[in-house]
Amino acid sequence: MAHQVALTVVADLEPSEHERLARVLEGMGDGLANGSVLDFGQLSRVHFGRLLVLDETRDLRGEVVPASLLLMTEVDAPLEGHIRELATVTGAGLDELFGGCAGYPPPGARTPEARADYLRRQRVREAAVYVNTIGRTRDQVDREARLRESIEAFLDGSQERWAGCDAAQVRAAVQEHVRGDPELTWALRAPERPGLRWRVANAVDLVGVPLVALLLMPFAILAALPMIVLLRVHERRDESPHVKPSAEHARALAELEDRAAQNAFTAVGFVKPGPFRRFLIVAILRAAYWATRHVFAKGDLAGVKTIHFARWVFLNDRRRVIFVSNYDGSLESYMDDFIDKVAWGLNGVFSNGIGYPRTNWLVLDGAHDELHFKDYLRHHQVPTRVWYTAYPHLTARNIANNASVRAGLTGSLSQEETTEWARRL
Repeated sequence: MAHQVALTVVADLEPSEHERLARVLEGMGDGLANGSVLDFGQLSRVHFGRLLVLDETRDLRGEVVPASLLLMTEVDAPLEGHIRELATVTGAGLDELFGGCAGYPPPGARTPEARADYLRRQRVREAAVYVNTIGRTRDQVDREARLRESIEAFLDGSQERWAGCDAAQVRAAVQEHVRGDPELTWALRAPERPGLRWRVANAVDLVGVPLVALLLMPFAILAALPMIVLLRVHERRDESPHVKPSAEHARALAELEDRAAQNAFTAVGFVKPGPFRRFLIVAILRAAYWATRHVFAKGDLAGVKTIHFARWVFLNDRRRVIFVSNYDGSLESYMDDFIDKVAWGLNGVFSNGIGYPRTNWLVLDGAHDELHFKDYLRHHQVPTRVWYTAYPHLTARNIANNASVRAGLTGSLSQEETTEWARRL
């Protein structure tokens, strides 16, 4: 089934296991996973994966929030097949990592079935998920990269042949090259589509959510004024201290970054207290999930084109939210992209978190206070030492370009389209 899903497993650590597990994770990567203990590379269909520990802390009421181990993957469907593969192929690694977590099967009972059942129990459903291009599988990404390499090698191998040729002649020669190679003929067929069940569910969601919103519109209009009043009261009352990350924390984060064409971002923070803020962030993330699934599903998140996958997940009975993403380039350019292109969206979601720069009318100001916003993100960012990418040398732009090269091998193209296709090579 050619659509993508996310797995988030959250398990509380036994207090005596925190130090041991921290040492284990330290040996598993330096910003990129090295394949020890749990090798994501052994798993089929995984695009990205990460492991991290959230340290014990106290919530806004002063209550202890235990340390927890998180396993997060972005993978081609079906999710159940991925869980079973984790429990079987990387079972020994799961035992070493989760063996010190509450409720994990004891030694002697650690069968693939028991591990899979544990992962299902500890799974936390995402509040919102972003996929750069829904339906583009890991296998498609890999094969289209190899296709481009083969075409470039073919063109480079006989450069004198192309002197005086126009784009249409080059395309015809490339098509002949692909048809003549049994290992490339798959490229002349259309990519696999998401399954019928998913397409039906997606269509129902596309139509159903706006329809329900339309039916509720009279009630929403009645509630609008008191909601706006409550929003302004909270925005004026909520504290917004500008907390800078410590030099040690910033250094620890920087040491794990820029190991590949992409980077991992992980940040966690508490939701502001009170039912209003909790209602607001739940509602906004539900709307965001609809938008990422139907509006921003073709490689463009409101102008930001460098994100491969992202997700928002509620933790600890919705007292905390964790946001993770896999993005291209440096963190600085990533944050600048958000500020310049989608600050209103950041404000809508993150202004419900403790310490976010002060907003007005939910979407104004906030992230536009650039230094405060960047310090806020860095302060809440969690070092991600164990992070896996299935295609470390490919940016989202590279992947989209490779898909366009494949698409241009079939069908009829105008002269202008043929010239544009040839420029991609």
